[in-house]
Amino acid sequence: MRSLHLSRVIAAPPQEVYDFVADPFHLAAWASGLTEGTVQQEGDRVVVDSPMGRVEVEFVPRNEHGILDHDVTLPSGEVVRNHMRVLGHPQGAEVILTLRQLGLSEEELERDRRLVEADLDQLKGLLETTF
Repeated sequence: MRSLHLSRVIAAPPQEVYDFVADPFHLAAWASGLTEGTVQQEGDRVVVDSPMGRVEVEFVPRNEHGILDHDVTLPSGEVVRNHMRVLGHPQGAEVILTLRQLGLSEEELERDRRLVEADLDQLKGLLETTF
């Protein structure tokens, strides 16, 4: 099993980046690999319509360390843990997401890598024009 650490440096204050990403209602603006539109709060979880079907997303509690780990419960019931961080960087903030191959073929991992990188590019473009 391989892990890929995908990152983007964003010319915006780390706290602003963290606050934006930590708000699940912003997912539709940048995470097209995860959500196609509607984001709904249902108790402690967020439910989104995704390319995979209806999924639940649950972030770790807000924290001062830039940790944005989140579990995605797929329509099959499988839970995928995504490790994500916002770190301070000399040019603003660096967003890092770890993509694991767990159960994926090389082709599926490459497809997921492209989707995550497109999402990170979208986030970068959005935040650099906002902040």
